[in-house]
Amino acid sequence: MDRLEATSELQSRLSSLSFSSFPGITSEHCEGRQLDRLQNTDLSQSSSPAKMDDNKEESAHHLEGDEETPDEAAQQEGAEQNDSTGNCQLSAQMLPLKPATTWMTFALKDFKAKLRPEKDSVVTVYRGDIMTVHVPTVPEANKVCWEFATDGYDIGFGLYFDWSPVTSRAITVHISESSDDEDEEEELEAPTSYGDVEKGSKTQTNSNVAEILPIYRQDSHLAAQGGSHEFPGEGTYLVKFDNSYSLWRNKTLYYRVYYSA
Repeated sequence: MDRLEATSELQSRLSSLSFSSFPGITSEHCEGRQLDRLQNTDLSQSSSPAKMDDNKEESAHHLEGDEETPDEAAQQEGAEQNDSTGNCQLSAQMLPLKPATTWMTFALKDFKAKLRPEKDSVVTVYRGDIMTVHVPTVPEANKVCWEFATDGYDIGFGLYFDWSPVTSRAITVHISESSDDEDEEEELEAPTSYGDVEKGSKTQTNSNVAEILPIYRQDSHLAAQGGSHEFPGEGTYLVKFDNSYSLWRNKTLYYRVYYSA
């Protein structure tokens, strides 16, 4: 009987309990959280028709702003035409130039005797050096000519044309040293065959400079070398005498450069 009474009393206590008997857990609080979650995930509440219309108006405004006016289109078209003209001029300058005319003579004694009295016609090109004669074009002539010879040993020779605008009509001489000393081998001072490529010559990095004759070692100690080239336009000839391949030998050079009509 005592057990039955205790059981019935326990059942009556359990039936009287509810969620409100435990602090922090209420049916009201849980329902509120569920509603908040639904509202946050409700896509229908994310934008109203009025906002959608505003977005459409803004996008239309941006599209109108991106449209080019006739004046702007004309300016862009003119700029494209100017660019195309500049490209045409540049490509015309980069076209292959006419080949040079070259010759040689074995009358070395007469040639050297003729140049010895002339000022600056006999020079020494030191080992490792490159001598460049800058010869600008002139309106009074239509071609440039050159002649040269050496004592005892050969020398490298090349001809280039610089399309840069002429700022001076004076013929000038520039001496530069080779930057390839570490890669150079000792020169064998013996007669070499015509067309032996000059290993010590420098390549032209200026985009305005065009090659007419690449630098080759010339047997100028056996025969006087000469040549001419017709002006391709306004610019400056670069006549190069290259001794950069030689580690030990200075070269005595007899040369002259002149114009011809």
